[in-house]
Amino acid sequence: MPPTSTEEISITRARTSVLAGRAAPRTVRHPHPLPEGARRPLNVTVAFLGIVVTAPLMACIAVLLKLTSPGPILYAQTRVGLDRRALGDPTGNGRRFVDHGGKPFTIYKFRTMRVGGDAERQVWARPDDPRVTTLGRVLRKYRLDELPQLFNVLRGDMNVVGPRPEQPRIFADLRLQIEGYGHRQLVRPGITGLAQITNDYDTSVDSVRAKLDLDLRYIRRQSFFEDLRILLLTLPVVALKRGAW
Repeated sequence: MPPTSTEEISITRARTSVLAGRAAPRTVRHPHPLPEGARRPLNVTVAFLGIVVTAPLMACIAVLLKLTSPGPILYAQTRVGLDRRALGDPTGNGRRFVDHGGKPFTIYKFRTMRVGGDAERQVWARPDDPRVTTLGRVLRKYRLDELPQLFNVLRGDMNVVGPRPEQPRIFADLRLQIEGYGHRQLVRPGITGLAQITNDYDTSVDSVRAKLDLDLRYIRRQSFFEDLRILLLTLPVVALKRGAW
């Protein structure tokens, strides 16, 4: 059984002050996550089986993308990943260190936007986004655009279950506005998670706060069986298009 509360460790970091333009020490307290244990093999196994099972579907999506709109099949974007320093392993020269909040990695998705649609803007998804193609709307509604992220799981960037990875600029803004937002980087980000299956897409800082509470709840009770439970609960969410745009 997972513990009902988390051990906390105190970490002092240098944080660049936006107003003063200088580094100032800041002491923050992080919940200490449990080792991944059997969770990582579970996530890798699910990702591998998912790739095998959905390979024909992914091939069909790739062909349709090429036939219906010009541009690449895959869309790559930088996201913020696991913050290993939160586990007590700070490295590097503090004066040269850029605090992204976690290790940046490249996430892969099927392209759902038209080329030249300013897809590089770091903004939240919205239902009336004019940049999204007709096929892209279908892929998003059933979350099929996220299938390539199974390869991110095999690469070690993500787990199938975990907090949703955020874009660096949005992450930096939210970390300034929401106390403890960086704590969610104590585990690998995920394709699905407790916050993703409970709430809809982010639309405001308040909605992010609600999701953060769920992410931290997941971190406190993470286990093999908790991941398995979330995976099973994800199936009806996808099938019924709950919260999908």
